[in-house]
Amino acid sequence: MAHRIFRGIPRMTMNRSPEIVRNFEYLLVMDFEATCEKDQMFRPQEIIELPCAVLSTRDWNVKDIFHEYIRPRIHPKLTPFCTELTGIMQDMVENQPSFPDVFSRFCEWLAKRGYFDESDKSTFVTCGNWDLKVMLPNQCNLDDIALPDQFKQWIDLKHTFSEFVMYYPRSLQDMLARLNLPLQGRLHSGIDDVKNMITVIQALQEKHNAQFKITSSLATSVLNLKYKENTVKKKVQ
Repeated sequence: MAHRIFRGIPRMTMNRSPEIVRNFEYLLVMDFEATCEKDQMFRPQEIIELPCAVLSTRDWNVKDIFHEYIRPRIHPKLTPFCTELTGIMQDMVENQPSFPDVFSRFCEWLAKRGYFDESDKSTFVTCGNWDLKVMLPNQCNLDDIALPDQFKQWIDLKHTFSEFVMYYPRSLQDMLARLNLPLQGRLHSGIDDVKNMITVIQALQEKHNAQFKITSSLATSVLNLKYKENTVKKKVQ
């Protein structure tokens, strides 16, 4: 299934220099979408899309994918703005399971495939720190779920980009433009954002021999920050 969903991602000839140090065997690229409203704080926000693609650092190809839509519990009806922004229609979440069920299946999926059997085998990659710094902890608190340790540190792709391109990007679209990469699908579709993040990762590895190391954790937004991050609020999620 993964190869069908990601068949639009351009294949690249990757630099396989033996001097490149790979810190993780797998990069788990994820991007949540959540309930929202235009020009106002939506409380509480709830995750309505959970996509995660597994990118191997051996050949830089997608190996696996988890993708589910989620029925919000507190605000079950999506706002017109949320649908317009994300492309997620009401009937796409109406009969879906709630977050505790989907998150439980996601954690079982991770465990079954052994992605965290070893401490340095895998890590998550997000575009910014919002997904794992803010949204997931808030959602787990809302549903009285203990947050597993593997979600408490991650790679912020924006920071990795800034380290190797010497420019701090405003957004995923900004990274694509800087690397002369086409936008696939639509912005703020979780699964499409994941596709585009993967093309950015592939390009950073090919063109800049980028190292993908932990940048962020729940204890601090960015570890060993070399370039000051602009205070840019995530538009909506």
